[in-house]
Amino acid sequence: MKNYILLVAVIIVATSCGDLNQKVEDKLNLLNNKADKLDSIVNKELNKVNVLDSLIEKEGSKVKRLDSLIDKSTSKIDSIANAKKNTLEKLTQ
Repeated sequence: MKNYILLVAVIIVATSCGDLNQKVEDKLNLLNNKADKLDSIVNKELNKVNVLDSLIEKEGSKVKRLDSLIDKSTSKIDSIANAKKNTLEKLTQ
């Protein structure tokens, strides 16, 4: 009788461990799937940031070129204005 009870107890414990093991495995798979989805979302957002960073660099380069062009134009205008001013001063003396 004791052997029978012991055998039943071992079977119950083994079955419980098997069910518990399956539940743990299912939860781990679910967690792994969620982690993969989160990783995918993070990668997509990082790609968006990289694209935005690239656009910012391109626009920054355009601004620098425009600033250089404005500086050159300002310098030319100043030079022309100074030449005209000098000519006017010579004529008025």
